[in-house]
Amino acid sequence: MKTSYWSASRLTVGVIAFLVAAMNLQAQSVFADNKGIAVKGYDVVAYFSENKPMQGKSEFAHEWNGATWHFSSAQHRDLFKAAPEKYAPQYGGFCAFGVCMKNAKYPTDPLAWKIVEGKLYLNYNLQTQTAWEKEPLSGTIAKGDKAWKTLATSNK
Repeated sequence: MKTSYWSASRLTVGVIAFLVAAMNLQAQSVFADNKGIAVKGYDVVAYFSENKPMQGKSEFAHEWNGATWHFSSAQHRDLFKAAPEKYAPQYGGFCAFGVCMKNAKYPTDPLAWKIVEGKLYLNYNLQTQTAWEKEPLSGTIAKGDKAWKTLATSNK
């Protein structure tokens, strides 16, 4: 009986922690952790230049749009500084599927990504990424772009 009680308690604490984190994400226009680090510290320039996700380093950080962005090199940081809109993920780094299909902000996994027409999109996880890619992306992205105009500054 002791095991069941503790399992239920841990589950309750986990659910509460998730809901609190989700509520904190709602008012943000950039997906960042509780320290203000965007995209879980991944180098957004690397998706374009290396065609893969790469963990950034705090020594190559740059403040932009209310968050701290980390890069794997000074060169990547400088490319971002020169044109942040070119490299920053769409929808502030929130889940593309969530914005496009659910009209809501959800956190993302930097390993669940896709570049579409020169723009970076992130998703909640690889399973969600697969579901998002099954949709006709041009229409889905157009729907998400429209939704983001209000979601960016909303508490939704």
